[in-house]
Amino acid sequence: MTDSGSDSVRRIGSDGPWEEAFGYSRAVQLPNGLVLVSGCTSVVGGQIAAGGPYEQAVTAFGVALDTLKELGLGREDVVRTRMYITHARDVDEVGRAHKELFDDVRPAASMLIVSGFVDPSLVVEIEVEAYRGGAQ
Repeated sequence: MTDSGSDSVRRIGSDGPWEEAFGYSRAVQLPNGLVLVSGCTSVVGGQIAAGGPYEQAVTAFGVALDTLKELGLGREDVVRTRMYITHARDVDEVGRAHKELFDDVRPAASMLIVSGFVDPSLVVEIEVEAYRGGAQ
């Protein structure tokens, strides 16, 4: 779902269960070419996709990359990722998912351990920033 917003900022929505309830956009594209993708989890179609940390990370990155695709950007345009996890034991699995997707892109990245998410069955949340020079 696209919400055009103002002429200078484009906002993209999705079917995420918390966007409407909490008043945010899945992504915001700025006129300078920077795209900020909100925290993505393994929620697809309103349901939490099954799987452990690796599977949840792959699904969450897929949600973010699908959003970028809607804006005409791809994996190669990603310049920063943030991975939030609930357990230190999941570092390697989430890191493996990141490497498989971004090894040749090499965005700036952070992985942080947090106390939890809005649904306790979620163990991974990611944020992505992408950039394309000469945008709009």
